[in-house]
Amino acid sequence: MVRHETAGDASGTAVLERGRAAYERGRWVDAFEDLAAADERSRLAADDLCVLATTAFLVGHDSVALDAFQRAHHAFQEDGDVGRSVRCAYWLGYVLMLSGRMAEAMGWWMRGQRLLDADGHDRVERGYLLIPALLRKMNDGEPRAAYDGFREALAIAERFGDADLAAWSRLGCGRALIEVGQADRGMAMLDEAMVAVTTGDIAPMLTGRIYCAVIMACRVTFDMRRAQEWTAAFTRWCATQQGLKPFRGQCLIHRSEIMQLHGEWSEAIDEVGRACAHLSDPPGDPVLGVSQYQMGELLRLRGEFAPAEDAYRRAGECGHHVHPGLAMLRLAQGRLDDAVAAIRRVAAESEGDRTERARILSAFITIMLAADDVDSARTATEELEQLAADVGAVYLHAVAASARGAVALADGDAHRACASFRRAWQAWQELDAPYEAAEVRLSMAKACRELRDHDTAEMELNAACRTFEKLAAAPALALAEGLTRAPTNTTDTNRTTDALTRRELDVVRLVASGATNRDIARALSISEKTVARHLSNMFGKLGVTSRSGVTAYAYEHDLVPGR
Repeated sequence: MVRHETAGDASGTAVLERGRAAYERGRWVDAFEDLAAADERSRLAADDLCVLATTAFLVGHDSVALDAFQRAHHAFQEDGDVGRSVRCAYWLGYVLMLSGRMAEAMGWWMRGQRLLDADGHDRVERGYLLIPALLRKMNDGEPRAAYDGFREALAIAERFGDADLAAWSRLGCGRALIEVGQADRGMAMLDEAMVAVTTGDIAPMLTGRIYCAVIMACRVTFDMRRAQEWTAAFTRWCATQQGLKPFRGQCLIHRSEIMQLHGEWSEAIDEVGRACAHLSDPPGDPVLGVSQYQMGELLRLRGEFAPAEDAYRRAGECGHHVHPGLAMLRLAQGRLDDAVAAIRRVAAESEGDRTERARILSAFITIMLAADDVDSARTATEELEQLAADVGAVYLHAVAASARGAVALADGDAHRACASFRRAWQAWQELDAPYEAAEVRLSMAKACRELRDHDTAEMELNAACRTFEKLAAAPALALAEGLTRAPTNTTDTNRTTDALTRRELDVVRLVASGATNRDIARALSISEKTVARHLSNMFGKLGVTSRSGVTAYAYEHDLVPGR
């Protein structure tokens, strides 16, 4: 047997005892500093090395954690303690995995498996070493096989009474159930795993990973209310843990997305900035592109277009997609043709990922309406509504209702638009999403103006302006303020061509040239129904009642080609 010394002198022993006590109280920074100091005076025993490694990981000193776990692994192995030696190998792989060093992680897990195979005893560590292979099955699109494996790991955890392995296993079972379409059962298992986190029943090293996985599952199922609830609960728990740094990489990105939804934009930018810094060292982590894209989204909404474009381009350099964000940026910059070309291509290519498809459809509808292609927007809205019905998430219903209202408004049906906008606003309020709620109020103001309800329009517009100003959402605020300055009397005889959309101007020119509705539909690649809708809208805007009135308007404003 090899004897392992602790601190050699009385003062060293006191420092070590103080570090152990700080660890028990969750004072991670104090524990790390005292244990590291004690280790410098006299090499720690294997048990204390594990404590040092844990505290180092929790306060963000991964290199110290790796060194301490490695030393503890060898010490336990020399003492013949196979189980604890393998446990250290597992945690070494875990820390390396979170650092993006997968080859080294696999090496340590394989070493642990070899030691278990040579030992031949039934140990709980066998359950731990099932986890890496099961995670690979999940990533390879084999959720049913993964579920069976996680159930096996859970049985091992329950047989040995191991809370950490049980939480890991429930997490895996929950994710697998969600992947096979059993979202309710899956989220229930994730909730149970998360309860173990917030009650302190599991090792602190697992807490961030479990929270991150739960938030990712909420994102896949569009369950933003559950994400908000667990984020609040976990944040309260973290506040009691001194110096804890549980959030790594992709977890920071998802926290930023939640903060963005709830109008905490400055905090969201700070959080994704930390993600960018974390994922940049060491270089080459593909998840860095996700963080750069999220940064671009936040900067675009704030009107910082040049930095936003830089962020999107950095995302692209990392191999991450740049749309629909970049397409929406082009729309905000007035480059409509570029926005249309990009979003049409992306929409045609996207499939599989429901989360991403919903985002693309939402942007597609916005851009198509800006291009006056209401037919395409309507078709996309129908798909979005079906997706919302299939998933049943409040978030998707809010997005779909917002889109339906915008299409109805473009169709000239302001009454129906108001009804859809009201449903959307209530859903966004329920989700505590101030920016999206304000966007709906802005649209509601436009619909109320169409109905001559100027008092309601003014109230909705003022409410939207206050929210945009609070969020520093410069582009949306400028749009709202422009609407505030716009005349409310749509029968003003001093109309100009500014009252017409680009597509309506195209229709005016073709009507003036003598084209029929069928001719116009063929020339503009739209339906005859859409042509008729354009004519109806134009009659109201121009104060005319016939095609001859449209033709007269075209001649009066030099809109006839070749004249």
